[in-house]
Amino acid sequence: MTEHSTDQPDFHDRLGHAIKRAEQALIAEKSRALRTVDLTVPQYVALLVLQQSSGMSGAQLARECMVTPQTMTTILTNLENKGLISRETSSLHQKVLVTRLTRSGRALARKADTLARGVEQRLADALSTAEQAQLRSLLERSAEALRRTD
Repeated sequence: MTEHSTDQPDFHDRLGHAIKRAEQALIAEKSRALRTVDLTVPQYVALLVLQQSSGMSGAQLARECMVTPQTMTTILTNLENKGLISRETSSLHQKVLVTRLTRSGRALARKADTLARGVEQRLADALSTAEQAQLRSLLERSAEALRRTD
């Protein structure tokens, strides 16, 4: 039999659990919205990054999108098969492929971003401007605290 300590908060009251619930709700809603344009959230993020910085390698994209290089390879293969990106050998490194959006990739990135921003706006609408700033600040402080090693 497991003993329950009253000194410890219930699992559902822990900060990590609250952050995870919020993240899952956000991703689920973005997934639902992006499904209408046949994209996953990771594919959308890759298109968005490429819209900002064309000509990145798969490794650079993986870092920017916070996924493993193996996952990025799958994402890029799927985007290339859909005709949304093109990949060519880098002029600096013959073993490196650089990725660029195609015309249809740029158009879909804009459309998908409108959908994703709509989801984010629903979140923003639930908070005052001051609360939004406070939430950003608290999340940044949280991330910094977790990156620190003593």
